[in-house]
This record gives sequence, structure tokens and C-alpha cells, in this order.
Amino acid sequence: MPREGPLLMDGPVEVELQDGTTTTSDRFRVALCMCRRSRRYPWCDTSHRSRSRG
Repeated sequence: MPREGPLLMDGPVEVELQDGTTTTSDRFRVALCMCRRSRRYPWCDTSHRSRSRG
């Protein structure tokens, strides 16, 4: 079953993107996007919620 929501991690977090660049978050709790719909990828912006479940 595909994951619909974000992956929650304890921060701070550093993520290496496919192009080799890195991005960081120093928040105490970080939500990583798993659906790739986020405009702030790799950080979740709750875009997964807008999909209708039919």
C-alpha cells in the first residue's frame, strides 16, 4: 500500500537531492514528502491532502 502522508523525523535533518545539492532543516521535527507533490520538496507542504480519495 503506498504511503499517503509525510515521513516524520527528529531534526535537524540534512537531505541530499538527486542533483547532488543538499538542503537542511534545523527544526526539532521534520516532515519529508513521500508523494513528491510538494512545492517545497523534499519538505512536506501537505499537498498530499488535496488528492481526492474517490
